[in-house]
Amino acid sequence: MQLGLFTAVYGSLSIDQMIKKTAALGIEALELGAGGFPGNPHLPVDELLADPSRAQAFVRRLADSGMSISALSCHGNPLHPDRATAERDDATFRRTVLLAERLNVKTVVTFSGCPGDRAGSKVPNWVVTAWPPEFSELLAWQWEEVAIPYWCEAAEFARTHGVRVALEAHPGFLVYNPETLLRLRAAAGNNLGINFDPSHLFWQGVHIPTAIAALGDSIFHVHAKDLAFQQHILSRNGVLDPKSYRNVAGRSWNFRTVGFGHGEQQWREILSALRTVQYDGAISIEHEDPLLSVDEGVRFAIDLLKKILPREPAAEAWWA
Repeated sequence: MQLGLFTAVYGSLSIDQMIKKTAALGIEALELGAGGFPGNPHLPVDELLADPSRAQAFVRRLADSGMSISALSCHGNPLHPDRATAERDDATFRRTVLLAERLNVKTVVTFSGCPGDRAGSKVPNWVVTAWPPEFSELLAWQWEEVAIPYWCEAAEFARTHGVRVALEAHPGFLVYNPETLLRLRAAAGNNLGINFDPSHLFWQGVHIPTAIAALGDSIFHVHAKDLAFQQHILSRNGVLDPKSYRNVAGRSWNFRTVGFGHGEQQWREILSALRTVQYDGAISIEHEDPLLSVDEGVRFAIDLLKKILPREPAAEAWWA
């Protein structure tokens, strides 16, 4: 496994500043935003697509600093009920796939997206309950008429360019847990997998090693981000909490940097579960901790992961 970082957290830095900073931190693999919600502060997408020599120079520049690219990320909603938004995010996804091919990056990270309804809603409609019955009917339509046809074609498009699609399971979108990811993968094929982010599963009550075992070789990329509950609010209101992430004191849960929600032993178990399913890619730190500065949050995550991240091949069972 490699110590990675999602560089969106350093979006205010220039490319030169970001490379210098991440190399000094000991980061080995960069996840770079190529558009969508992360933006592309460190990746001149159009220029690199237009000039193969610049693309090659960009990769060499990272290699000279001791780093590689683990994934390109373009999180968006290509299923959005607003056609202009859906077309924009679909175009961003396809441009990102083409750039990944040029940079010899094997994985593109995005969201599954979420449609609206048959009546022409302009906003996504995330269904998480089976009743009243119109919810079940809407969910079936979203999957069968929108999501499965789109992702069957989009995953095949990526495959033809030598790129895998890693959908980040995220509440608000059709793929938000292992079951929904595996359902879409069964329809779209094994070129579609997951960007595994424990933080989005912790608050849903998912046991992370169990989820990893269920997902197996569908895990294409991994985020390192934690989550902490506020028990006094959780006990009163439950886990569903649409309050602003800026309202830290009022939420049932908040994103935290690695180790500030779940302890070192639990992160050891997560890494062991990943190794058990033979994942050997990047562990990409994503910092969204509202109680720590960017630099401090990233540093705390690096310090913990450096201590427990497996580096060497597993031993042969010489005792068996």
